[in-house]
Amino acid sequence: MKEAMNKNKPRFAAAFATFTMAITLAICAGTLRLAAQQPGASNAAALNGAGASVPDRTCEPSKLGSPYLPVDSWAYPAMLRLYSLGYVDQVFIGLRPWTRSSVIHMLENTGELLEDSEDEGDSAAGEARAIYDALNRELHQDMEGPCGPHQGSTRIESVYSLARAISGTPLDDSFHLGQTIVNDYGRPYENGFNNYSGISGYATAGRFTLYARGEFQGAPSATGYSATLAQALSNIDDTSYFVPSSVSPYGPTTAVFNQTTIPQGPIATATQGRLLEAYLSYQILDHVVSFGKQDQWLGPAQGASMAFSNNAQNFYAFEINRIEPLNVPVLSRLTGPFRYEFLVGALRGHTEMPNPAYESNPSSGADNVINPGDPWVHVEKVSFKPYRDLEFGFERTAMFGGEGHQGVSLHAFLRSFFSLSAGNSTQKGNTTDPGARFGAFDFSWRLPYLRKWLTLYSDSEVHDDISPIDAPRRAAVRPGIYLSHVPGVPKLDVRVEGASTDPPTNRSTGGQFMYFEEIEKQGYTNQGQLFGDWIGREDKGGQAWITYHLSGNEWLQVSARSQKAVNNFIPNGTTLNDIAFQAVKRIGKDFEIDGNFAVEHYKAPIYLPAEQTVTTTNIQLTWFPQRKASF
Repeated sequence: MKEAMNKNKPRFAAAFATFTMAITLAICAGTLRLAAQQPGASNAAALNGAGASVPDRTCEPSKLGSPYLPVDSWAYPAMLRLYSLGYVDQVFIGLRPWTRSSVIHMLENTGELLEDSEDEGDSAAGEARAIYDALNRELHQDMEGPCGPHQGSTRIESVYSLARAISGTPLDDSFHLGQTIVNDYGRPYENGFNNYSGISGYATAGRFTLYARGEFQGAPSATGYSATLAQALSNIDDTSYFVPSSVSPYGPTTAVFNQTTIPQGPIATATQGRLLEAYLSYQILDHVVSFGKQDQWLGPAQGASMAFSNNAQNFYAFEINRIEPLNVPVLSRLTGPFRYEFLVGALRGHTEMPNPAYESNPSSGADNVINPGDPWVHVEKVSFKPYRDLEFGFERTAMFGGEGHQGVSLHAFLRSFFSLSAGNSTQKGNTTDPGARFGAFDFSWRLPYLRKWLTLYSDSEVHDDISPIDAPRRAAVRPGIYLSHVPGVPKLDVRVEGASTDPPTNRSTGGQFMYFEEIEKQGYTNQGQLFGDWIGREDKGGQAWITYHLSGNEWLQVSARSQKAVNNFIPNGTTLNDIAFQAVKRIGKDFEIDGNFAVEHYKAPIYLPAEQTVTTTNIQLTWFPQRKASF
C-alpha cells in the first residue's frame, strides 16, 4: 500500500518543479525587462531620525530585494509599541514577518508626526522618538546604494551565543503536558547546560535576496518519558504504540514507533547544526516570492499565534507574500487596504502508522492508515485595514496528503484548497480525504479616544469550520489588551493575554478537537511541537508582561505565564505557572546583552508525582555589525 501511495510523489515533484521553473523563467524575464531601469535611484522620503543620517540620494526599497526581519527580533515589539503610541498607522500586526524595506515604508510619516507631537508637548513623544531612532539606526543602510538591478550587497545581520542553564526536569511536550521554553524554534533543551551559537546574514542583488540563519545547538541527555507514560499518551492520541507485523495477521510486535510528539526516553545528547531560516526570494510588484525555511507569525498577540508561530522548527515552503498594502478601487472604500499571504510546504516528524484492519482487508472500509507520515500543509491569510485604528484578518490552514494515506499531488492540493466540507468518514479514510482544515480570525483595535493608550486584540481558531465568526462556541481564543504607557510613567507599558483551546462544545474532549484530527492524529505539529499556540490542545491559561523601557531597544521586564490542561484530556490534568525577569542592555550601539531568569512550578501527576520546580537562566550575547559589502 505504501508503494502505491508513493507513486504520485514523482508526478507531484515533476509538476512542482515545472511550476517552479515557470516562475523562475518569468522572474528572469522580468529582470531583463527591468534591467534598463534603476530600480531604486530616487529621492524617496528618508528616515530622518537623530540616530543616523540618510544620504540625500537614496534607494527605493520597494524595487529591491529585501530580507525579512526574524520574528524574534527586537524590532517587532518596538514597532508594535510605536503603533500603539499612535506614531505609525500602516502596520499589519497580524501578518508577520515584515521585510526590512516594508518597515521603512511604515515609518515614512513618523518623523513628521513626532515633530508635531514634540511641539505639542505629548508626554509619550520621547518614548516614540527613542524607538524611531533605534529603528532608524537598524534600517538606514537599506536606504543606501547600490541601487542598480545588477548590483548588490552582503551583510552579516547578527552573531550570537545563548547560554541556557536549567535546573530541574523541564517539560518539552507542547502536544500533551506543556513546555518550559516556548516560541523558541523547537530548540532542544534539558536539565543542565544548553548552548545555541549562530550567525545570520543575507545577500541582495537587484530584486533577489538570499538569507540564512544557522546555529550550533547543544543540549544534555535526559531520561525522557517512561514506556508506560509514552503508551498512555499514545492511547490518548489514538495512535499505535507498537509497530504491527508486516505479514498477516498484522498483529503488534515488540518494536515501538518513534513518535516525535512523545519524548520517550532515553533522550540522547544533542550536538547538531541547524538552519533556523534559509530562503531565496524575489521581489516584484510589491510581492515577495520565496522558497525555503522562513519565520511566520500570523496573529496580533505577543505571547503566541493560533495559526502559525515560531514555537516549532520552520519547514521548507514555497511562499507568495504581498508585503505592501493593496488598494483596490471601490472594494477598498469598504475594506480599506489589505495584504495577503500564501504558502505550501511539507511538515516533518509525522510517523506513518499502517492500519492492520486495512492491510488485512483493503475493501473493509477501514481507514487506510492509523496516522499518515509527513503530510503537506497550505496556509492562506488576508488582512484588512478599514481605517487606521482597526485591522482584521481571516486565515486558513489545511493539512493534506501523507505517506500511506494520500499521494501528495497537484490534484490532492486542489481538492484540499477548494474543499468546503469536512467530508464523510469514507472520504476521510482514503485517498479522497480533503484534509484537516482549520480557520482563524483575528483583529486589533486602537480604542476610540484612547488610541494612543489602549489596543484591544484577539486571535481565534476553529477546526472544520469556515471561521470563528460563524462558529464562536467552537473556537479557541487568545484575547489581549495592551497599555502602551502608564499615566505618569511613560516608560512603563503593560500587556495581558488569556488563552483557551477548550471551547464550550461537546466535541472538545479527550484532546481530540483543537490542533487534532481523526486522520492527522499528530496534528498541528512540525518535528513534534505545535507550530500554533503553545497553550496546547485542550488547555486554558494566559500571560502578562510589565516592561520598563530604558531606550528604544533596551528594557527591563517582568512576566508571568500559566497553563492548565483539563482532566478529560490528560488524566488528573496538568498545571504550570512561571514568572520571569528579563534585562536587555546595549553596550555601545552594536553589542547586546540579554539576561533572563525564570522560575516554573508545574504539576503533572501522570508524569511525576510531586510538584516540580524548574529554574531557567538565559544569557545571550549578540553582535549586530553595521557594515555591509557592496558589489
